[in-house]
Amino acid sequence: MVRYENSYLSYFLMYLFWYLAWALSAQLISVYLLGKGFSAAQTSLVVSGAALASMAAQPLIGAAGDAYDVKRVNYVLFGLTILGAVTFVLSDAFVPVLLAYGLLMALLNGANPVMERVATASPFEYGRIRIWGTIGYAAGTYLAGFLYDAVAPEAIYVALVVAMLLTIVGLYGTEPEFKEAPADAAPAEKVSAKTLLTNRPFLFYLTFMALRAGAVASPNTYFPAFLTSTGMDTSVASAILSVAVVCELPLVLFSGLFMDRVPNKALLAVAFTAVLAQLASYGLMLPQPVQVALTLVGKHPAGMLLIMTNLKVVNTIVDQRQQLTALALVTTAQNLVTLALNPVSGMVLDGFGYQAMFLINLAVMGVAYVLMLLFRVKDGNGSGLFA
Repeated sequence: MVRYENSYLSYFLMYLFWYLAWALSAQLISVYLLGKGFSAAQTSLVVSGAALASMAAQPLIGAAGDAYDVKRVNYVLFGLTILGAVTFVLSDAFVPVLLAYGLLMALLNGANPVMERVATASPFEYGRIRIWGTIGYAAGTYLAGFLYDAVAPEAIYVALVVAMLLTIVGLYGTEPEFKEAPADAAPAEKVSAKTLLTNRPFLFYLTFMALRAGAVASPNTYFPAFLTSTGMDTSVASAILSVAVVCELPLVLFSGLFMDRVPNKALLAVAFTAVLAQLASYGLMLPQPVQVALTLVGKHPAGMLLIMTNLKVVNTIVDQRQQLTALALVTTAQNLVTLALNPVSGMVLDGFGYQAMFLINLAVMGVAYVLMLLFRVKDGNGSGLFA
């Protein structure tokens, strides 16, 4: 048991199966709900309700991670996630589905910033730990499609429960060590959202990151349903999304070689440009092979680059003692904009079709892109965050 404590195996189990569970919960939610007879507007409300629940939970989870033992916080989150998954799979009516999925995604989305930060606090290089999250997410994406077609839609959430139990086994062995504030640092301020909201660079950053998240939420939610609406099998659509996840592996594996060397602004520009191209292929209804190719680049590789860049930017502009709270606030702001845009996207989809919905989200992404170009931030190099 001593050998298991803070071992590579413990982090492997926790990251592989937590990200596998996260993929199972989210990747085919539109296909799952539409298949149960819900309309696109109702599906959007369920996803928006999950965003609202996440928005409420994430600052609390982030503050708890800064104030209390992260491992104990994760035990609570993972246990409640199992409860949320069981409740969701047993629900059929709209309101129970809305509430259960909201609980499930509030817990998973709320834990995500903590999980990313823990990867930088393990005894191992960030990429060696986080790569198992990528593999787990890819496996979960493929497994969701396989279970949906070959077993039953509900089997997705049974598999999620099993994955979370294995995640807890991994969590038991982990002992992340966060860097302490320098001895000569100023007395620690009380960790709260209020102190962060006086940080102007952080507020500007929060704005365009939230707009980007809102712009990609509906396209990413409905792209599998869009593919299946053209006659593609659900298993093929999920396989495409699984390959998209695998495409981020080189970024994760070699993050230690470039993330601490490339300036923050350059990293943001690359990630935003890839997403803009992805959404443009949807909005302009380019040939399906082009859409799929840009999805392979823009969905998960660009998303993973942005996850890592988010850690680095927050590390650059926010005090060390408030970084979990800051990461939670970024995710909260993203969910707030997603909450506002998702119902609009669902109504546009019901009334005017996929292209109109994609064009609206492309326009929002364009605004986020311009704001990103105006953002002024230090390079943030040399911190050793990913080493």
